[in-house]
Amino acid sequence: MARVTVIPPTINPLTHLPTANTRRRRVAGYARVSTDSEEQQTSYTAQVDYYTHYIQSKPEWEFIAVYTDEGISALNTKHRDGFNQMVDDALAGKIDLIVTKSVSRFARNTVDSLTTVRKLKENGIEVYFEKENIFTLDSKGELLITIMSSLAQEESRSISENVTWGQRKRFADGKVSMAYSRFLGYEKGETKDDPPVVNEKEAATVRLIYALFLEGKTATGIGKYLESLGILSPGGSTKWSKTTIDSILTNEKYKGDALLQKRFTVDFLQKKLKPNQGEVPQYYVEGSHPAIVEPDEWDHVQAEFARRKQLGKAYSGKSVLSTKLVCADCGGYYGRKLWHSTDKYRSTIWQCNAKFEHKCTTPVLTTETIQSLFITAYNRVMDNLPKVVADCELMRKSLTDFASLDAGIASQEDEAAVIAEMVKAAVTENASTTQSQEEYLKKYESLTKRYEETVAVLERLKAERTLREQQDKSMGLFIRTLKKQPQILTEWNDTIWTVMVEKGIVYPDGHIKFVFYNGTEIEVD
Repeated sequence: MARVTVIPPTINPLTHLPTANTRRRRVAGYARVSTDSEEQQTSYTAQVDYYTHYIQSKPEWEFIAVYTDEGISALNTKHRDGFNQMVDDALAGKIDLIVTKSVSRFARNTVDSLTTVRKLKENGIEVYFEKENIFTLDSKGELLITIMSSLAQEESRSISENVTWGQRKRFADGKVSMAYSRFLGYEKGETKDDPPVVNEKEAATVRLIYALFLEGKTATGIGKYLESLGILSPGGSTKWSKTTIDSILTNEKYKGDALLQKRFTVDFLQKKLKPNQGEVPQYYVEGSHPAIVEPDEWDHVQAEFARRKQLGKAYSGKSVLSTKLVCADCGGYYGRKLWHSTDKYRSTIWQCNAKFEHKCTTPVLTTETIQSLFITAYNRVMDNLPKVVADCELMRKSLTDFASLDAGIASQEDEAAVIAEMVKAAVTENASTTQSQEEYLKKYESLTKRYEETVAVLERLKAERTLREQQDKSMGLFIRTLKKQPQILTEWNDTIWTVMVEKGIVYPDGHIKFVFYNGTEIEVD
């Protein structure tokens, strides 16, 4: 009979260490808290102190370090610098054992937890979860971790849903919150439920931005001007970006209102935010907090913002006259030109940009001439203010007479509903009974065509109603603006020009027809 000699293993298959090894295991601790709150700081400090003393108290262990993350969620390991450094050091051969409080401290994402544990296990590195008493190199370790990680992930999902519900409840109650550290002009109230409080120093910068915009400056130009004054951005930078200026100019919070839930969390694991395009409710709260700019001024800025966006690169911001002076001959814009740039007769003039291309007969005008003619037109409007206002109110009454339009919309909606049911019935009948498919398709196509035509009419009527609502709103804004302006204008004002004049049409004989936003036309020569 053959003789068998047993050769005992010299390497531990779990730890990858020699079985006769007398070297102490190199041990590191991992501590994490998920918020930066004062209360959590106590927990954080306690964790670090506990694991330092716990590891040092074991004679068979060699203390390496306690790796930490503050104010970081466990849902994803991507941005956990302490955690990632610990894993890197372990894989580099500096750590044999990692001790942590629980599976939920390690990761609340099952995939991340298992992936990390397996990566460490493959390299002979063990993780000990104290609360659950799980050693990952144990044969049952992975099963237990899978179960506990799944439970932790479900707990995170539940917490996320509760937080989301709480936020939406606050939104529904009209409670406003802001990212105060990066939001210019406001600071927290005394309590969580108090409305934001105006920071007057920062508010002055906000008002300056709005004023400069209505004076014709672009967002880029405003940013450079603020930089020249040494004013810091909301983030504390010496540089102002176009995006920052645009966000200030378009944020309804500066007029005292608040649109809540502009963004929402798509995935609780990744905490990814996306713009709300109708997927979840939004809440618009009027007068939720003190305004920094007047609502009418804010509305003027939005109208001007939309106008410039439509113009695109045609608007340069070099002058408020740009893109508002139109050639009567060709319909093109007047542009600013520099004459005699190198001698004593240097002057700035305005002429049709396509004057020589289209052989336009409209004249060259100086800035002073244009401004003088506008002042005359403005004063004529103000001389007849009661009639202008009365005409505007009459027009508003006509615009808001929706009776016939609403009846047409209701009729088309009913028609569309009836046809939709007919299409449904035709499809159901075809599926349940034998019939000529040629006749069915003919009937189906006739009904769908009729439905599409009805919907097209419906959309046209709805679009008309929306347009009339917008026109009414613009007319109301014009009336309020008109009443706030001086009765007599004696000198040029960029803002008045911006908020009141739609365009000025220049004719060959040199006179200009000024068209105001309410439709009033004044010709001056």
